[in-house]
Amino acid sequence: MYVLTFISWFLVIMPILIIFYQDNGLSMTQIFITQAVFSVAIVALEVPSGYFADRVGRKSSIVIGTIAYFVGMMIYSFSYGFYGFLMAEILLGFGAAFISGADTALLYDTLVELKKEDKFKKISARQTALNSFSEGLAAILGGFVAVVSLRYDFYLRTAILLIGIPLALSLTEPKIHKFEIVEGHLKEILKVARFTLFENKKIKWLMIYSIFSGLATFCAVWFIQPYWQSVGLPLAFFGINWAILQFTISVFALGAPKIESFVGKKNLLFILPFFLAIAFVSLGMVSSIWGIAIIFIFYIVRGIRSPLLYAYINELIPSHIRATVLSVQSFLSRLIFAVLGPFLGWYADVYTLSQAMIFSGILFFVLGLGSFLLLKKSHAL
Repeated sequence: MYVLTFISWFLVIMPILIIFYQDNGLSMTQIFITQAVFSVAIVALEVPSGYFADRVGRKSSIVIGTIAYFVGMMIYSFSYGFYGFLMAEILLGFGAAFISGADTALLYDTLVELKKEDKFKKISARQTALNSFSEGLAAILGGFVAVVSLRYDFYLRTAILLIGIPLALSLTEPKIHKFEIVEGHLKEILKVARFTLFENKKIKWLMIYSIFSGLATFCAVWFIQPYWQSVGLPLAFFGINWAILQFTISVFALGAPKIESFVGKKNLLFILPFFLAIAFVSLGMVSSIWGIAIIFIFYIVRGIRSPLLYAYINELIPSHIRATVLSVQSFLSRLIFAVLGPFLGWYADVYTLSQAMIFSGILFFVLGLGSFLLLKKSHAL
């Protein structure tokens, strides 16, 4: 799982992705639309794929997702416009849907089978750190490759994903989960959704808090490269800067359990929306090379929140529906982004990048703090 994670996150295309889009004639609205289509593709299969993972096998789901990822990136490599990119994003979305939830469920239930589930928080933190460390190394390489040709990064990414297929096939399915069908597949899926969204308030509000804090850091990613471009950062430094940001996630992910222990779970979840709001608003108000330092706030928050919220939520989920419940969370997150992402892209096109970031800061502060208060009210803290 660690090796597969490393390959999955070796994203040589990320430090130049927005520039690649613009080089192929896309506006900011179209850029966000491509990501919205990716999210819609995930939404279409997210919960059914999670159910598939619980019913058929987490390994089978990951294998299917890895193959779809490879084919999607291959299409990207040979496309030169908006509609070709949309087709690629649909396949990438299908791949992400089959992997999402299945990988975490496979890892957690493997630990349950080994009677080591108490180590999940630490292992999740290591995995988050490894994700970002891999993306950081890839960013350095991708930045230098892009100086020769932006498209070469896509060829390289496609070749790397091909290696992931035999790795996915080498995984071992844990035996701990069993899914007994009582009322038919659709009714079982609806029962899990009802359990997640209505019956268990602790899971529901933890998920909603996780979704809004995650969307804040995710939307920030799509503003960073245009911001670098607007302040005159040379293209050769995009990869290096992206790498430093990813390494920041790694450091804070590894330290997340200690930070939680020092600050306290309740206090930590309370202050995260404030940090995100400050980062967005400050970045919108500072249009200079020095503003790049503000971006680190997003990545510090991302490093801390990801492993901890994964652990909090998994502690509350029964094993036999784990992948399905996690897929419900991803489904909601992607559904919201499919609406919100293009709107923020449109806002940046019609007004300015700075105004879009200030607006995002206010929006995510209200959503984040509101979900925290409801989380506190549910006695999940």
